[in-house]
Amino acid sequence: MKWEDSKKGYENYLKLEKSLSQNSIAAYINDINKLTDFLANKYKGVAPDKVKLDQLKAFVEWLNERGVSPRTQARTISGIKSFYKYLLIEGKITNDPTALLESPKIGRKLPDILTMEEIDTLINAIDLNKAEGQRNKAMLETLYSCGLRVSELVNLKITNLFFEQGFIKVEGKGEKERLVPASKSAIEEINKYLTTYRKKLRVSKDSENILFLNRRGRKLSRVMIFTIIKNLAEKVGLGKKISPHTFRHSFATHLINGGADLRAVQEMLGHESILTTEIYTHLDRDYLRNTIHQYHPRS
Repeated sequence: MKWEDSKKGYENYLKLEKSLSQNSIAAYINDINKLTDFLANKYKGVAPDKVKLDQLKAFVEWLNERGVSPRTQARTISGIKSFYKYLLIEGKITNDPTALLESPKIGRKLPDILTMEEIDTLINAIDLNKAEGQRNKAMLETLYSCGLRVSELVNLKITNLFFEQGFIKVEGKGEKERLVPASKSAIEEINKYLTTYRKKLRVSKDSENILFLNRRGRKLSRVMIFTIIKNLAEKVGLGKKISPHTFRHSFATHLINGGADLRAVQEMLGHESILTTEIYTHLDRDYLRNTIHQYHPRS
């Protein structure tokens, strides 16, 4: 059995059977490439069906020696386990060498969030005198009001705006679509952007249906969204390291802290498992302390 043939088949499996995005597929293949590079140097390129548990443990030790974080190690091991699960399903192996391979224990990291006041401060700091000001305001309002991933924001289509019904259609991971309610603020800011900045652009043919565009009339990059948010945070002296995903975390946390149903939030975020959504059920310490003081009979 050859690694290249196995990786090609695995890549097709991730694309066709698991319906993963290109970014996710690339991450999984990168995990396998790390393993094959290690095996080529340490064990003279042992074939995928000949890999033993001890060799995999040596690979994990090698990652650890190079200062790879426990979280990244765990993700890499998960990718390797997925690869061997595929080989098992396809009947290419009869024993899974990763069955007893353990991942490092990692704490559950709560996502950073912004308060409503911080979100308003960031949005209000946008210079609307600049040509792209209204675009940036509409983007940030959409990120927060709809809880989008940055990839979903840059790929948002005009034909997927159903403002009369109060929804937008989002194309999420693995090309899965979902309907997300759009707030009045998001609808208002997007409409302002459409009638000001966007209609003045010479739009390229491959971006005619893309909502948010750069000054050249093309789809914005993910990096550009990160840069816009980073610059705003520095401008207002926020003192927090934030990203587009911080707005998604804030969206979910504010909904749940306000009493929203967990499964409704799961649907709006596009999470396959409700376990992923449960991380947003954390509450701040002041809220917990005030609740205990107010309702506990011993307080």
